[in-house]
Order: sequence, then C-alpha cells, then structure tokens
Amino acid sequence: MARELQFTQAVREALDTALERDPRVYVMGLGVPDPKGIFGTTTGLRERHGAGRVFDMPTSENGMTGVAIGSAIVGMRPVLVHQRIDFATLAMEQLVNQAAKWRYMYGGRAHVPLVVRLIVGRGWGQGPQHSQSLQSWFAHIPGLKVVMPVTPYDAKGLLLAAIDDDDPVVYVEHRWLHPLRGEVPEGHYHVPIGACRTLRSGDDVTLLATSYMAVEAVRASDVLAAAGIAADVVAVTSLRPLDPEPIVESARRTGRVLVLDNGWATAGFSAELAAIVAEGAFDALHAPPRRLGTVETPIPTTPALANLSYPRTPEIVAAVAGLLEEPEERLLAHVGPPPERLDVPDATFTGPF
Repeated sequence: MARELQFTQAVREALDTALERDPRVYVMGLGVPDPKGIFGTTTGLRERHGAGRVFDMPTSENGMTGVAIGSAIVGMRPVLVHQRIDFATLAMEQLVNQAAKWRYMYGGRAHVPLVVRLIVGRGWGQGPQHSQSLQSWFAHIPGLKVVMPVTPYDAKGLLLAAIDDDDPVVYVEHRWLHPLRGEVPEGHYHVPIGACRTLRSGDDVTLLATSYMAVEAVRASDVLAAAGIAADVVAVTSLRPLDPEPIVESARRTGRVLVLDNGWATAGFSAELAAIVAEGAFDALHAPPRRLGTVETPIPTTPALANLSYPRTPEIVAAVAGLLEEPEERLLAHVGPPPERLDVPDATFTGPF
C-alpha cells in the first residue's frame, strides 16, 4: 500500500533525510526550534540532530541571510527559513546582489548551495505585511532558482533537490497546502527543478496554476467536468528555470488558457506564463489568455475584505465561462455552497502556526 503523508510531514521528512545524509546541511530560522516548529515542518529535528545543526536566529534577516550565504560559500549547505516571504524583503540585498551573483562573478568556480524557505498564503487576518505572495520578485533574478511545490510528493522531492543543488534555491510554500495529503516515497529522491506537473487532462481549456491555486484549479476542473467541460490542469512547480514545452503544448491543444497565481496579476508571474502562451501558441488560440490573481490592493486584514481578495473556484469557473463564451449561470450552477470560513482551506486546518 502506498504511503501517504501531509505536506507538512513531507517537508519535515525531507529536512530529516538531508540532515541525516549530509553533515554539511543545517537548518536555521526564526522559530525553527519553537514547539510549533514552522507549521510543524521542523518539529523534532533539533532533538534528533542537535542544537548545532537546527537552531533559532535573531530577528536580523539581512544579517543572518549573510551568515547563511557565507557558510554556503565555504562548503556548508544551509536551509534558511523565513516564516513569511514578507520577512525576506529585509534580506533582498543579500539574496539578489550576493547569493544570485556569486557563481557568475567568479566564472563558475564558486557556488552558493543555499536553500531559502519562504512561506506565503492567507489566514487569521495577517494582513498587508504577512500575507503577500512575492514569488515573481525572486523569479525575475538570474542566478536564483525558484520552486513552488504543490503536492506532498513535490514538497519532499523538490526540497531534497534544492538542498543538493549547488546554486541558491528559493523554496516558496503556501501555508494552505500544509494539511494536503498525498503519496510520498520513503528515502531520498528528487523532483527535477524546472519541470511542470499535469494534474488533470482535458482538451477544452488549460488552467495554468502555481502553488495553492493548483488545488483550486483541480476543484474548478471537477465543477467544469460536471458541466461537460474537460480542463487540462498544469501546475507550474518551478518558476525559474521554467520548462515552456508542456505549457505551450497544452495551450495549442485546448486553444484557451486561464493563468492562476497567488500574487497580483500586474507584473506578476501570471504575466510571464501568459507571455509564454502568446509567444508559443498564438496561432492556435481561440481567445486571448486570461489571468486571475489577488485583487490589486495591499492584502486586507479584516475577513470581510480578505474574502474578496483571493480568487477561488467560483471565480475560476466564471473566468472559464468567459473564455468558452458560455453562460456563467450554467457553469456556476455546479459550484457547491461556499465554505463556512473563507480564511481557512478546510475544516481540518488549524492555526495560527
């Protein structure tokens, strides 16, 4: 029988495996040894591997990111954890001007094997400074690799691939994925950095999605299937490097594309995906590609406004109706009632950490 783990457990198992296999690996971050252990992804690791390899850090993100980069340059393989992607804005100089440029400036003779875990997503009224999805910032920078796992299988395999990579990798995980369950192999394995994953197959419309929006895309595909529409759901798990071939192939086959991202659409990663579709499949498109992202304001704190900020299954279905020139009412009739609480993904989800 296949083994199932939660996304959270898969991340923790990847860290445990890497720490066990390679003495150069260490895990550092604000709250890493806390009893709640970064949403449960680091619990027990300090007890198992020692306080010299799994430890807290001061609230000095720029300085400690520099420490991690320096240790990577001299041979260590650090995993640096920022509990929110927002906190990494304090370390952009280190990441963008130092880690990303080191291999290039030294003609490929020097490396920065650093993994930076950044957590995104909504919930509990965390608002403008704790809920942003800034993955497009990092994907814009040559020299940084950027991954966004979707399934527990991805969570473990991409994290192990990132730790074993000789270049800096920004590993962005959505907190709403943490309760997700799925098959995860035991032991050490890699999910290749640069690949996409097809979650559903169909010929009527392509849903291109990153991170948690891939889950909403799958839910939307089930609604669309009930209305007789077959959606191709492609999860983009690697933002840089990015393999355009499965994206273009799907777009050419369906002729209609909706891009879904956790961040804002303006100058966001969804714009990059839409450009890939336009450049590679323009002659096969039956309608211009469309994008859905977070409403173009800072993330609200109050639930009344936050509930309007994030696209979910009904908005996806309505956008597909526009692409297919179908009446929205016909497709939306297959959407179930909204969840009782829109600030958590399902009833099993607990917080705040």
